Amino acid sequence: MAVERMSRVAETSPAIGRFDVHRVREDFPILRQAMHGRPLVYLDNANTTQKPRAVLDAMQAFYEGYNANIHRATYLLSERATAAYEGTRTAVQRFVNAADRREIVLTKGSTDGINLVAQSWGRSVLRPGDEVLISWLEHHSNIVPWQLACEQTGARLRVVPIDDRGEIVLEEFDRLLGERTRLVAVGHVSNALGTINPVEDIIRRAHAAGALVLIDGAQAAAHMPIDVRALDADFYVFSGHKMFGPTGTGVLYGRAELLERMPPYQGGGDMIESVSFEKTTYNAVPYKFEAGTPNIAGVVGLGAAIEYLERLDRAAARAHEDELLAEATARIAALPGIRLIGRARHKSSVLSFVIDGVHPHDIGTVLDREGVAIRTGQHCAQPVMDRYGVAATARASFALYNTREEVEALVAAVAKAKEMLG
Repeated sequence: MAVERMSRVAETSPAIGRFDVHRVREDFPILRQAMHGRPLVYLDNANTTQKPRAVLDAMQAFYEGYNANIHRATYLLSERATAAYEGTRTAVQRFVNAADRREIVLTKGSTDGINLVAQSWGRSVLRPGDEVLISWLEHHSNIVPWQLACEQTGARLRVVPIDDRGEIVLEEFDRLLGERTRLVAVGHVSNALGTINPVEDIIRRAHAAGALVLIDGAQAAAHMPIDVRALDADFYVFSGHKMFGPTGTGVLYGRAELLERMPPYQGGGDMIESVSFEKTTYNAVPYKFEAGTPNIAGVVGLGAAIEYLERLDRAAARAHEDELLAEATARIAALPGIRLIGRARHKSSVLSFVIDGVHPHDIGTVLDREGVAIRTGQHCAQPVMDRYGVAATARASFALYNTREEVEALVAAVAKAKEMLG
């Protein structure tokens, strides 16, 4: 059976106990290639991560063995596709420790999940004078949807400042949090600076004030365990492609009682119970939020990515990543003419910097010729750039398959860029 084939694919990589980065790298075919005649050093993981063989094989197995639409047919091929799709929902429930499968909405990504909440919950709940509270650290995807919702409802968007380290100023958070605050929306980890926000504390304070909380976990899911019940989050979103899964996939976790009260975000097939020209009734949660034919192969791949992560010693993988970040930070900071942007006390994965007098795009071009792939620009976080008075930064971001040798390559390439351009 095709579904059995998919399950066997997930079993081809043995469980990885003690973390062995060189063993892990064998699972990622793309890392074996060269760029400009040099080994690829891929350090743009905050943008998108590479995919292990288990994910690629699972998606190929779907297309070769049981490609069919889901939920809508009685033939065996469709039943197998539906079982695989819903199997990913179960895997996500386990991955985030949700209380119920109904609390897992499968989306196109974090952006899609935040827009869903903003347009469904926001437009139905927010009223003139209500307030939505975000921070200066947010990705554009956790700013613009709330601006739109506020414009549509008459609510007000308020923004918590960050300090020079790149940390949310909790005293200002408390000052801005009030009886008019309906929702607090913050990132778990900053994509531009790597700051790990104290989301447990933020959720506790927001709930004490009567506000709901949405956590953007796009940068957290690949690096740390997520337990939505321990966090007591009301909504939590993340993207598949930032956690070794396919693009165009993601998750919105929402507490069941909230999702039940929220109206559909989009109309179409599969989100309905009954349609007539006089009235339409909607499907049950979570299906009323999943209109149209989804990225079925991608969702199968997302399930394989979750299974892959669960086979790892994730605490050891995170310790490995933290060691790489610490070493890279110290080495880059020691180079003359380099300024680090964001030095939070608690960080994950991300190292942002500028070279005095050099545009980050030029840094990125030099590094590319050395085989080192980093991100340059505003990182969809223009307010963060404005806060530090820079147009853009160069950003190296690490994942579990990166090595100390790649840190050496990064440092050497940055030093060369400084010598050529500085």
